[in-house]
Amino acid sequence: MQKNQCIEVTACALGTNGEGIVRLDEGTLFVPYLLPGEKATVRIVKAEKNVFYGRIEEVLIPAEERVRPRCPVFFRCGGCQLQHMRYRPQLRFKSELVQTALKKIGGIEYSVPLTERSDKEYGYRNKLQMPIGQVGGENAVGFYAERSHRIVKTEECPIHPAWSKPLIEAVYRFMEKCGLDGYDEQTGKGQLRHILVRELKGKFLITLVATVRELKGIDYFYFLLDKIFPAYSFFLSFNDKKTNVILGEPPVLLRGKESYEGTEGGIVYEAGANTFLQVNEGVRGKLYERAVSLANEKDTVFDLYAGGGLLTAMFAKKCRHAYGVEIVPEASACADKIAEKNGLQDKMTNLCGSVEETLPALLKEAEDPLIVLDPPRAGVDRGVLKLLAKSGARRILMISCNPATLARDVGILTGSLTENDRGELVRSSSPLRYNLDLVQPFDMFPQTKHVETLVLLSKTPEEN
Repeated sequence: MQKNQCIEVTACALGTNGEGIVRLDEGTLFVPYLLPGEKATVRIVKAEKNVFYGRIEEVLIPAEERVRPRCPVFFRCGGCQLQHMRYRPQLRFKSELVQTALKKIGGIEYSVPLTERSDKEYGYRNKLQMPIGQVGGENAVGFYAERSHRIVKTEECPIHPAWSKPLIEAVYRFMEKCGLDGYDEQTGKGQLRHILVRELKGKFLITLVATVRELKGIDYFYFLLDKIFPAYSFFLSFNDKKTNVILGEPPVLLRGKESYEGTEGGIVYEAGANTFLQVNEGVRGKLYERAVSLANEKDTVFDLYAGGGLLTAMFAKKCRHAYGVEIVPEASACADKIAEKNGLQDKMTNLCGSVEETLPALLKEAEDPLIVLDPPRAGVDRGVLKLLAKSGARRILMISCNPATLARDVGILTGSLTENDRGELVRSSSPLRYNLDLVQPFDMFPQTKHVETLVLLSKTPEEN
């Protein structure tokens, strides 16, 4: 099979990125936006030995699960992968994704239940992050195409709330009126690089990333924003380096408040421009409620990678004591404010620092802590996992947005994976240190391939 060749195929399954999988005599073909059971004419765009990649030319027999995407640039933008699929099949796909990762990567068999749905299938994101650049010599605001830094211009985004459309319009008007340009990654020219917005209970934290410290006409941008947002703060982050990192220097507050208040699970909290919060407020509530329900009143909780301290506070309110570890100073400061606002100073301790450096001393604080892990997509540091495996903790609660790193980390903790002499992870035949008591996916990111998963591990009887 050669590049540009057209063939008729039928997909048999979905891959980890939501693409259709076709089994051929010559090997395996991956086709984005092709659903299981669908017959289509596909053009081969890349051929590598027994692995091929294709593009749909025509869907000949569509699947019952296929629907028309709401977004006009869905097939070009890299933000969503599943808008062409009905919602319930999306939930099944994500459960299978977690189950397959646990088996293939972690070596663990577990029958994963249906993913907990989001009450909002669209318009659920409370955070918007858009690059501002150049396309064909013209200013462009949008999202990156899949696996690239090529901006796909868009007028609105269906997975964001209605305010995203007038905001995009305001950025264009600001640039046109004030003679500003989007950033060109090749030449390094242009003043505006990114616009970031976080909504918190009807209040907004807006950050503009620019290559200059002072923007001409900024008052005009405020005038436009005043028409869109009833209450907002405005920050400017200076970044003139040729880098893929979005923020440069810490955002400087130019207008409004440093942070705003919100309420979740009976906890009053604050969040600033850089504070981590889950992007789907409704699913976050379901996830956190379920996580806290797995703790008891006598527990001492170590909440590692604690972010702004919201979940730490929820555990502190219910349990004997909760320690939160977070490396971002702003987030840790927000956690301190949460403790104060909710009268939890005697039950909640926030430590600013890396988990790797903080955990050894922290493990001496309690004989039988409940460990809570909510790491970034890259997962938990291997040294932390080894330390936890030897710590004697009877229960470990994990929250992960990446099935692959979740399966790896669970494998290391349970002992189904072990390191060989070269430091590589291999399957182990030794008895497991931990059992999987719970694996429950939550659809934090509808219309995308991403899924949030809650896992509870408990020591096996032999280890107790």
